[in-house]
Formats: sequence, structure tokens, C-alpha cells
Amino acid sequence: MTILTLTTDFGYKDHFVGALKGAIFSEIENATIVDISHSINPFNIQECAYILKNSYKTFPKGTVHIVGVDAELTKENEHIITYVDGHYFISANNGVVCLITSEIKPEKIVSINIPDTKDGSFPTYDVFIKAACHLARGGKMEVVGKPFTNLKTFKDFVPQLIDGGKTIIGNIVYIDNYGNVVSNIQKNLFEAYKNGRDYEVRVRGKVLKTIHNKYSDIINFDAEKNRRNGPGDLLALFNSSQFLELAIYKSNLTTVGGASTLLGLDYRDTITINFL
Repeated sequence: MTILTLTTDFGYKDHFVGALKGAIFSEIENATIVDISHSINPFNIQECAYILKNSYKTFPKGTVHIVGVDAELTKENEHIITYVDGHYFISANNGVVCLITSEIKPEKIVSINIPDTKDGSFPTYDVFIKAACHLARGGKMEVVGKPFTNLKTFKDFVPQLIDGGKTIIGNIVYIDNYGNVVSNIQKNLFEAYKNGRDYEVRVRGKVLKTIHNKYSDIINFDAEKNRRNGPGDLLALFNSSQFLELAIYKSNLTTVGGASTLLGLDYRDTITINFL
């Protein structure tokens, strides 16, 4: 049986997540449903896109991903199904799949057109679930949609190159549970322009001259303990998704804080890499 995933900004206080699952089980009794996240910040397309980008690939080909963020139908926010990299994404045309489609061209996109569906305030329930269950049962996209080509993208996910490639200017696109801030600068872009040069990472007046491979690389275990870097120190690394991340080693947002709070960083704030 095909897996269906749910990614929304609904949280768990209200009935919405339960209603979605109930609707799926009403159509497919033995459905396999996986929650990717229901804690997306409300209407934060960039955050949703980042989470989808780094989770969908771990699922089997043919998985149907239901995306309930900024999903209300308008003339500029059409309901679509995107088939890319062997996966189905059911969402509004709000740029949420742009991180995926920027690297892999979609094989097919349709605008959802299901007769007798309600055009209301809960389209994830009224429209997306019907389309998802149709696909999960082996149905074709063309049965529930018409060909579509006007897929939106986000320029926010594209770092700027200036001074002939001497500087990369990126922006924060995600803040994780530890307060670590993730930029839109990917490791392959950094390596393409580094060319053996030294570099510095600049953010909020802080300068870092090393990008690590893992968090504990900040510690020199050969040094005496009272002379080591450790908890509370700032570091940069390319995270498991290969995006440049700034972190406070062993941070905790409820006690000492994290990179986002201690440096006063938020979405779209700037991170700069200068090649020397």
C-alpha cells in the first residue's frame, strides 16, 4: 500500500490533523500515514519547503505527500499535483516544492479538478485528501487534474554571488528545534567558488574562519579541557542536508539559548561568505 505523508502548520491543539487522518481511513481502511511535521510556522513556505526537501527522499518512490500550508484556493494559489523524483506532492502553487524542482525537473504537473469538491476554508481536507487517496489507490493524475505549467518558485532560496564570485550572500531559511540557523548556501556552491582560497563566514558582527563537518569538530580533544571550545561556543558547519548552518554547541533554547536567540537571527537575515 502506498504511503501518504502529512506536512502542515496545523499544530495539535485543534481537530485538523485528526480530521485529515479520519478522512483518509474512511477512504482507505488500511492506509499507511506518516506525519512529517505539523509544527511548521504558520504560512512559512520556506520552512515547509526545507523540511520537505530533506525528508521526502527517505520515503519509497510512489509516496504521496500532502502539504497543508497556505493551501486556500485563489486565482494565484492554484491546487496542484507535482510528480517529481518518483514522488507525488499535493499542495497549493505557492512555491513549496521549489527546492525540489530547482534541482530535478518535474515529470508532470496538473491543476486539481475534482467535480463536486467544496471550495472552502479547509482545502487540505476537502480537496487534497480526495486527490491523495485517488493516487494511493493507483489512480492517474490526469483523472483528477489538467496539465499545468505555471509552477511558482522562490528567489529566496537562491544565494547571491557578487564581486566576481568572491562573495556569497545567503539568507536564513530555517531555524531548527535547537535554535540552529540554516542558510540557503549549499556545500556544492561553496566548493565551486572556493578554489583553494581561505574564507570567512560573517553574521551579526561574528567572523568564523572554519566550516566543520560535524558539531563536535569544534573541540580540540588534544587540548586541556579548560582550554577547549565547548558548550556555548559558536560554530559553522555544512549540516546533514549540505546547507551552511550556524549553531551554538550543545545549545538549548529553554536554558542557555541557541544561535537564533543569542545572535538575534531570524528568517531571511543575511549570512555572508567572503573568499580571501
